[in-house]
Amino acid sequence: MTVEELRKAVGAGAIDTVMLAVPDLQGRLKGKRYGARHFLDRVLDGGAEMCAYLLATDVEMTPADGFALTSWASGYEDMVVVPDRSTLRVLPWMPRTALVLGDAVGRDEEPIEVAPRQVLRHQLTRLAAHGLHAQAGLETEFVLYRGTYNPAAGIGPGGLMPVAEENLDYALDHTPDTDRLFRRLQGSLSKASMPVEAIKTEGAPGQVEVTFPHGPALPACDAHLVFKHAVRTLTGRSGMTATFMASPQTRLASGLHLHISLTRSGNAMLAGPDGRLSATGEQAVAGLLAGLPGLAPLYAPNTNSYKRYVPGSFAPTSMAWGWDNRTCAIRVAGHGPGLHLEVRVPGADANPYLALSAAIAAIIHGIERQLTPPAPRTANAYEATDAPLLPLTLDQARSAFRHSPVAQEAFGKGVVEHYAHLAQLELDHHRGTVTDVEQARWFTRA
Repeated sequence: MTVEELRKAVGAGAIDTVMLAVPDLQGRLKGKRYGARHFLDRVLDGGAEMCAYLLATDVEMTPADGFALTSWASGYEDMVVVPDRSTLRVLPWMPRTALVLGDAVGRDEEPIEVAPRQVLRHQLTRLAAHGLHAQAGLETEFVLYRGTYNPAAGIGPGGLMPVAEENLDYALDHTPDTDRLFRRLQGSLSKASMPVEAIKTEGAPGQVEVTFPHGPALPACDAHLVFKHAVRTLTGRSGMTATFMASPQTRLASGLHLHISLTRSGNAMLAGPDGRLSATGEQAVAGLLAGLPGLAPLYAPNTNSYKRYVPGSFAPTSMAWGWDNRTCAIRVAGHGPGLHLEVRVPGADANPYLALSAAIAAIIHGIERQLTPPAPRTANAYEATDAPLLPLTLDQARSAFRHSPVAQEAFGKGVVEHYAHLAQLELDHHRGTVTDVEQARWFTRA
């Protein structure tokens, strides 16, 4: 909605609350709720102050030293969140409420470079220097469970159970409560100017996939965060819990697939006149294969992310590519002007701004160096022995990221160290935590 439409809605009493949100490092909406009139009078033009630790903290919002942006040493100063008017929209799943995303600005009134929206903007600017623009369609999976999550009870017998017990991949007959949720989700997103392309159940019990149409890259990521907000709100009201973990249970993998196309002056650039990849398309594929292994913390941000990369899971294990081949990390899909690249390495837990930034940075790497990809895989890429492997652990990924020439050139030392430190916080947390899996395996056997 426009600002003028918001003013009219506030005057008519249709909107009484505006939420100003900034995407955090984990890809969640964080911010404040304002009375709508106060927002219009005091916040819309000047922005609002919020603690800068929103962009320098782990998933549990624990204040931590080691970030250059802010810390105990600097007193956890404020940043300014400036509303991006183009993101203003009504949230139909929240009564009389509108949402606007904001950009983080420092004391010098310059954008904060580590902010996820700014990280993506920087890569889009680099791509535009080549006369290219990215379109993206995001396809995400999540798993639905009945009830409210209780860490003490966990997942499985005695705790949360999936809403379905069997494989409902492509099923069109769902339980009444699941069907109602899908209808509410689809209807709410449509009213929020975010119409879905499709909703389908997947192969794992309770797994759901939602796809959105292609569009400009930054708005696609903005919409993804709003979509996750809708999912969490509507599932909670339906007596369910949704998780976007990459691997919430053993042998269960949920992805965030990035469908990327490139245009120049409105013309599709990935397909050649013969229907195969153009020179730009080949360079993009080669860049993704070469660059993505060193950028993993941007699309696989925690220790659980790497448990998704298992043969036979439909998640890739090596950097292979192929035509309509779902065992590959990069799948070429579509036809003619609709030809595009499906990047299958990010998990459902990925921050979409960072995952897409990693993909675009790798594409730029391939274009600038005019790389050539190897032959496409026509068989099972899980059996490939000559393709580079994805990192096996977050520890391995963090080390590769810090030393990646692609990362340093694309993002700069400050951004790389910021997200490398975020990965280190995750590693430190897990190194000091004894899990129930360790207890079950070793308690009476050690």
